[in-house]
Amino acid sequence: MDDSFRLKARPRRGTPPRRLSCCCSFTVPPRSPENPFHPHPKPSQKSEIPSKSASSFPNSPQSNRLGFVGRILSPGRVSPIDSEATIDSIPEEFIVSEPSPIPKANAQLRSECSEKLPAREGLGNNAKEEGNLRVFDVRLNLKGKYGGSLVLELNSEVLSANSSVFADLIADYWKGSSGLAARLCRIEVPEVENLHVFHETIELMFEEDITKRLLKIGVYRSIDVLEVSAGIMFTRGVLSCLKYLEAVPWSEEEEEKLRSLFDRFKFDDATTSDILARLYSLDLVDSQQNLARQLVWSITTCADASARNKLKSLVKGLLCKSSVYEKDYPDMNKEDLYVVCQSCLDSLLSLLEEASGTNSCVKLVKEETGKPLVERISKQVDNINWLLEILLDRQMAEAFVDMWADQGELLRMHESASPMVRYELSRVSAMLFIALGTRKLHCRSEARLGLLQTWLKPMLLDFGWLQRCRKGLDMRALEEAMGQALLTLPLKQQYMLFMEWFRCFCKHGTECPNLSKSFQIWWRRSFLRGSESYAVESR
Repeated sequence: MDDSFRLKARPRRGTPPRRLSCCCSFTVPPRSPENPFHPHPKPSQKSEIPSKSASSFPNSPQSNRLGFVGRILSPGRVSPIDSEATIDSIPEEFIVSEPSPIPKANAQLRSECSEKLPAREGLGNNAKEEGNLRVFDVRLNLKGKYGGSLVLELNSEVLSANSSVFADLIADYWKGSSGLAARLCRIEVPEVENLHVFHETIELMFEEDITKRLLKIGVYRSIDVLEVSAGIMFTRGVLSCLKYLEAVPWSEEEEEKLRSLFDRFKFDDATTSDILARLYSLDLVDSQQNLARQLVWSITTCADASARNKLKSLVKGLLCKSSVYEKDYPDMNKEDLYVVCQSCLDSLLSLLEEASGTNSCVKLVKEETGKPLVERISKQVDNINWLLEILLDRQMAEAFVDMWADQGELLRMHESASPMVRYELSRVSAMLFIALGTRKLHCRSEARLGLLQTWLKPMLLDFGWLQRCRKGLDMRALEEAMGQALLTLPLKQQYMLFMEWFRCFCKHGTECPNLSKSFQIWWRRSFLRGSESYAVESR
């Protein structure tokens, strides 16, 4: 609606009657001397209220885009209401309905509203007619933004007492009218976003316990009512909506809708502090990195395997780049993740020393846990691979390539450890090889060469064990990725590593990865194309 029309709040008038004094119909105003009917009605002369600056009042909202525009129809166009011109007497050709209601539903609505009106038949004097007008002395004509209209006959005292916007409109109307024109205040509200919600909000003015009504319509609808109540400065409705919304859970859709409303409207802090505390946590945003570090540490030290696996999936989903929660938060500290990685590597080294019997003190401490050694080694490898997945997702795994290539002690332990234990180390190497071969990891040529020179031979020895104990590892993808990773090196380094694979494959057969496809590519690049180039240059 037009933002240029802003009204100043006025004091409330008397106590509103505690009964529903509202009549509505999906109609245009009835035929009268002021409203002659013709097929294409011309707009009546209207005088808009001069713009006024909006001001907030205690415990009430002040909209930064007050979505309400009221137009008072000219007092000079108002004539006395005929005692027979009730809603039931409106001809059918005057009915203007929204797209959804059908004529039968409109007729029922008019019938129900007519029952709430005091009977006007048989009024024999002006005193009775004037008393009747004091009950329904405001005609509110709502024009839908997308078509349709809604006419409400209301009590001015109830409207003025509940809404400062309507109080100003009604007061300004009666200031410029006298005589018969003062009997009925006619107000038009154009461009109404949702006629049903506006009507429902007006009805709440006649409710003693608004919260009971909100419980019936639910959270999503209550947010719509809150928006309309804020626009017309219906303070009691705003407070009831906020109180109800704070006390109930929200769905994600309802939360986003409420957040959008709070972005467009400014409410009094005293009335919205509890809801804002649920929507925004500024203190936690600053400590998000610390919290993430604590979660990662807790998972790597978790004793229960089932709980650890579930928490890994949860935290990885929260920290990954594609997460819906990754919005306007700073990147997780890279150093924090690498500190945890180093801790897991140190624990893994201690466990391998225990397996080789070179560290009796550590062995004595570790045996008190009651967990088998193989299980504890597998746990640390799982932790390292999980951290590596987070690093790869956030494109921070380049430094881990150097870190893993420099594990001389682990490599020495691998040579002396049992195959049942040592193959766990190759699970870490396998993940790095797959990341290199599938273009998920980009690092320097020196780093790739150092990784392959250090861990390719152990991988060739452990490949048979990896086939038997895959633990989720795709062996076909590993074979393809190993070959592709080798092909990223200079041809001279490829020659040394491919020849090492060739000798191992001759000796162990299927217990060794099959890199024949990559070997053929290396052969073609090294000899066939090289011979052609040499021949061309010699000519």
